[in-house]
Amino acid sequence: MSFLRGKSGAITMGLIGYLFFVELVSGIIQGYYIPLIPDIVDHLGIRDADFNWFEAAQLLLSAIVVPILAKLGDMHGHKRILLISTVLTAGATWWLAFTGDFTSFLIAWALQGFYVVWLPLEVALIFDRGRVTGMGASQTRRAAGFLVVALEAGAIMGALGGGRIFKAFGENVQQTLMVPAIAVTIVFFVILFGVPESKPLPGRTLDFWGFVILTIGLLLITSGLTFLRINGPEAWWVYLVMLAGVATFIPWGRYELRQKDPAIDLRMLRDPSMWPIQLTAGLVGISLLGAQAPLATFAGTDPINGYGLGMESDEISYIIGAYLVSMIVGALLFPILSKWKSPRVALIVATFFVAAGYLMFLPFHATALSVFLNMSIAGLGSGALVGALPAAAAAAAPRGQTGIATALTNTTKTIGGSFASAIFAIVLLAGAASAVTETASSLFGYLTVFTICGAGALVAAVLLFLVPKLAFADVVDEIDELVPVAAAGADDTATESAEPAAAPGNSND
Repeated sequence: MSFLRGKSGAITMGLIGYLFFVELVSGIIQGYYIPLIPDIVDHLGIRDADFNWFEAAQLLLSAIVVPILAKLGDMHGHKRILLISTVLTAGATWWLAFTGDFTSFLIAWALQGFYVVWLPLEVALIFDRGRVTGMGASQTRRAAGFLVVALEAGAIMGALGGGRIFKAFGENVQQTLMVPAIAVTIVFFVILFGVPESKPLPGRTLDFWGFVILTIGLLLITSGLTFLRINGPEAWWVYLVMLAGVATFIPWGRYELRQKDPAIDLRMLRDPSMWPIQLTAGLVGISLLGAQAPLATFAGTDPINGYGLGMESDEISYIIGAYLVSMIVGALLFPILSKWKSPRVALIVATFFVAAGYLMFLPFHATALSVFLNMSIAGLGSGALVGALPAAAAAAAPRGQTGIATALTNTTKTIGGSFASAIFAIVLLAGAASAVTETASSLFGYLTVFTICGAGALVAAVLLFLVPKLAFADVVDEIDELVPVAAAGADDTATESAEPAAAPGNSND
């Protein structure tokens, strides 16, 4: 593997291996609790619908804290912030195991969401270390692909293992919830002893008020979307909440443009290689985060309604498993396609796969085979994009901005997913009156959901056509006809050694 360098290089097999384990545990966390939800509901003495508050709280927290932690990673080192986020995640995961009331569980579940910053920090760390070779972009794409493999494999392991471990422990909820806590604790020591630190630029400052205003805006938007999903479209006040959140970004933008070291560099976001990536993350988040629940309920709907597959929960898990496996394949194929054609072309192809997979539901949705095929096609594109988008953002970002650039792909993806969840809940609820069975929605509602997912991916593909053709390519690839590789490496080394003097010019102020 060409991205595995020796001591003189930046990216080693050891680094990828340690981060592979971190993402494996991240995936386990995301999949482990799903089969346990009914038992956790009984353990806490709450209703099934109350579990939605846990997911909403974690989405709110992740949207707010990820940009802040990523910026701190750019300032003080990505490994250091990775360790801090792991401590917070471990503490919250242990708290989940020892709490038995709704409020405490809600707080702990929200705090566990600090793990969401792991992948952006890892991608930023990998790219910063690979920068000295002049091949940081391609190395990061390959490494990110392996990290997505770990993430999805962990999700499969967690989903399959959660219920089995619960039965092995005699259906003891507390003991079962200790397992992911132990895994996250091990992650801390893996990072501490196995992951090297990146090299942050000196002289950075934290734009405190910039992050405060940004947090208020994100909190208003994401909470408004959450309340829209819970209270329905007739709750007029939720639109005022979201409108206030959008309006917050006007004074925030003016304030940021006056700062020497802003919370988020808006000039960086105006770059033609950056803004399409961030918008693509939001548009793809519609299907990545918003479509999973509708897909599961569609497969489980009784065919007496004129659609649906009537699958039991264990049969639905096979479709979900096929989707996750196809995501793994997509993550592995993306760097190969990037090398064969270009990163820009590979991103466009991936978004077209997502669009095709969901739009194929419109004519083909009557059999398990067609649903399986549709999800596999969408999964190929989704798997490629999960790792490719933060890697592309890192490649497009200036020195010292890789962490915040990669984190923003996560934030926009979360907002896109929250928006989709709210809209999909309204669409499916509106169609419930025409269904035969009490808990089902209408076929038109589901087809609307799939159309929105496919259309969002198509818009993303169009936006990516606006990206410069050589975007996200290695520096060496662009100059190797003019400058020998060895000389380019020497120049990079010289740049590294001159970081303190070069910092003001690289801060993109």
